[in-house]
Amino acid sequence: MEPLQSPGCSCAKQATAGQAAIEKNVQWGKILLLSLFSLGLWLVIYNNLEPFSFYVTYSLFEIKKGSQLGGAIQFFLYDTPKVMMLLTLIVFVIGVIRSFFTQERTRQYLAGKRETAGNVMAALLGIVTPFCSCSAVPLFLGFVQAGIPLGVTFSFLIAAPMVNEIALVLLYGLLGWKVAALYLSTGLLIAMVAGWVIGRLKLETWIEDWVQEMRAGEALVFERKLSWPDRIDQGKEAVRDIVGKVWVYVVAGIAVGAFIHGYVPEDFMAQVMGKDAWWSVPAAVVVGIPMYSNAAGIVPVVEALLGKGAALGTVLAFMMSVIALSLPEMIILRKVLKPKLIAVFVFVVGCGIVFTGYLFNAVI
Repeated sequence: MEPLQSPGCSCAKQATAGQAAIEKNVQWGKILLLSLFSLGLWLVIYNNLEPFSFYVTYSLFEIKKGSQLGGAIQFFLYDTPKVMMLLTLIVFVIGVIRSFFTQERTRQYLAGKRETAGNVMAALLGIVTPFCSCSAVPLFLGFVQAGIPLGVTFSFLIAAPMVNEIALVLLYGLLGWKVAALYLSTGLLIAMVAGWVIGRLKLETWIEDWVQEMRAGEALVFERKLSWPDRIDQGKEAVRDIVGKVWVYVVAGIAVGAFIHGYVPEDFMAQVMGKDAWWSVPAAVVVGIPMYSNAAGIVPVVEALLGKGAALGTVLAFMMSVIALSLPEMIILRKVLKPKLIAVFVFVVGCGIVFTGYLFNAVI
């Protein structure tokens, strides 16, 4: 028999619940107001960066307008805060979005998918799923354990670094939506097709023996249910973690871009990376592979190259090779892949990037 509950007790619980709801609404109101104020301040500062850079360069520093030094300094003073502001905003937003896509959940989504559909889904998931070179091995092992086909796994491993959401937003902010859309569509297409080709080649025996011995099974991972304040905290943590790590590469990339913008003659870049130089696309891919840079650091260089007359296809090929075929990632993947499979991976993806470069140089 249940104990009798007095009306006073019930009223007290209702009052407590009502008070908690009011406090929650007040908290969300404060968060909303702070977010709107921060976004408004962000927009005001962002829209005034260019006149500020001109004022500092030519009025405060009294550098002659039209000079190479003036062009380089103005580019650096304008792009540095611009890229950092875009980077901070998008990392925060993506950090919140990524709280819905853990590595374990991604593995579960792809498990059991047929190769063609799996290639498409893997490439799409690669855009929003947390990925860096250091996570390539554990992700690969998790996919193998889940029984995900090799080609589907490679579609994910290609798309995750190549179709980088940070690079996508930076390209949109710096070069416009057309370039960003081209980057997105071609990156996804390369990831899907390259993964499908690798899957058709049946190269499972070229995975390291100790990896092949792993049996498909469900990993017991208990995920904590996150509230919206938790997800916002994850966005803030992403900003502290990612921006804190990559700002040096961003500044270095902008410095290189500033030098190109100020001192490299336009006719030189048109000759080396222009449409008329048939060898420029494969050369750009070969040069880009051993380089190490993240997407945020390479985008300012891309902006400067395009501004000096380099062909869009050649520049995109260079950017994709730096991001998708970086030497550090190949070294890390060597722990789970035999050299033959790494060579096939580089060759297939490289051919896709070269084809993309020639295609855009021909049609744009």
